[in-house]
Amino acid sequence: MANAIEVHNLTKYYGDLLAVDHISFEVRQGEVFGFLGPNGAGKTTTQRMLTTLLEPTEGRIIIWGHDLARDPYVVKRQMGLVPEESNVYTELTAWENLMFTATLYRVPRAERARRARELLETFGLWEKRDVKVENFSKGMRRRLSIAMAIIHRPTLLFLDEPTPGLDAQSARAIRDLIRRLNAEGTTVFLTTHQIEEANQLCDRVAIINHGRIAAIDTPERLKAAFRRVQSVEVALEPDGQVHGGPLGALPGVSTAVKMGDKWRLYTEDPSALLPQVVRYAESHGLRVVSLSTLGPSLEDVFLEITGQQVGTVQHETRERGTRRAMGEGDRRRRG
Repeated sequence: MANAIEVHNLTKYYGDLLAVDHISFEVRQGEVFGFLGPNGAGKTTTQRMLTTLLEPTEGRIIIWGHDLARDPYVVKRQMGLVPEESNVYTELTAWENLMFTATLYRVPRAERARRARELLETFGLWEKRDVKVENFSKGMRRRLSIAMAIIHRPTLLFLDEPTPGLDAQSARAIRDLIRRLNAEGTTVFLTTHQIEEANQLCDRVAIINHGRIAAIDTPERLKAAFRRVQSVEVALEPDGQVHGGPLGALPGVSTAVKMGDKWRLYTEDPSALLPQVVRYAESHGLRVVSLSTLGPSLEDVFLEITGQQVGTVQHETRERGTRRAMGEGDRRRRG
């Protein structure tokens, strides 16, 4: 399979700050490639370099066989970009936005109206075509910005955080649109810190942290590589929520995390932990409401790779240890 993007030793300094640290990767033709990382990890800086909005300090970018530094015009005609903040003109109508964008991309005059209508109907905006965008909801603006990015039928689409801040219905509609575009042959480069979004949409995921690529693989292979973040989840009655400390102290438990009315016990060996949990419940006169084993989620993998705390509430002694480890990681962080 041909590569849509090839990145070699890509680097970006802002003064003395190393924002992107000599990264290399490729994006295959026809895939949805997720670029996942915490805020400030270098995601948007990388995407801006890939879309010619920012000049690299070092490195080489090849898109569809063209060197981006030497032949940007040919490459830019084949790509579409949906930035994090919708780049729509609010004083114009939806129709006017699409006509203006089509003109910029030199879509033939005879094609502009047909493509604009097709996109507005596809994105559920045809009835709003003559309404000024200042009256649109955030979800409608996001859909319109995607329509503007693909009116010239790009073979490569860059999406920067397409769904944060949207209601659940709008976010689902955007994800469905991404799947549809990909099914029609568009290669998608998706920058996001929404872990579940990457899990649902991406063929492969690159995790970037502190400007470096920490891992690249399919979501399922990344999960399989981190068996140490398997877990046992248990709900106990009565007063099951007060037993986090003792449960977290069971042999083989690395972390105990409160998940609503349940405790999630992270372990490398769930099968050995299960009978211990049952014995603990029996010895304390507790009823086991639910008990299950869980493989690692992409969120668990992400937190493990980036050195962040798994879960939100931990047994106190383990939480202090995690904070110390994170502090050491911060001190090791390159500028």
